[in-house]
Amino acid sequence: MPDETSGSTGRTPETHVIDFRAAEQLLSARDPQGAVKLLDSVIAAHPENTAARLLRARAFFAAAQLRPAELEFTIVLEREPDNAFAHFALARTYERQGRSDQAKRHFRLAAALDPNPQYLKAARFDS
Repeated sequence: MPDETSGSTGRTPETHVIDFRAAEQLLSARDPQGAVKLLDSVIAAHPENTAARLLRARAFFAAAQLRPAELEFTIVLEREPDNAFAHFALARTYERQGRSDQAKRHFRLAAALDPNPQYLKAARFDS
């Protein structure tokens, strides 16, 4: 009989933490596809985990998979509308897709939530 906490894959909550940390390392090492693969199982087991979704969004963005990145950043913002980084990253995603009006809105939201100089510069409040 499979363990209720690990599902049919035999993965445990501890394994998911290890996978999350390994995904962070893979993203830092410029292997976003490897990070996404590890995070898929973490999110399948814990779809409510916003940190894992944010990391997967960053990995999708780094892999130039802009539609999946957009979806994940949007899910994060539905759960954490005051997450300045998620607004900034979603804006960068829109910017790379040529959707400048949507990008500008999220750059400005990021800067309003956090006066980080990078966010303020991207918000271009003077234009």
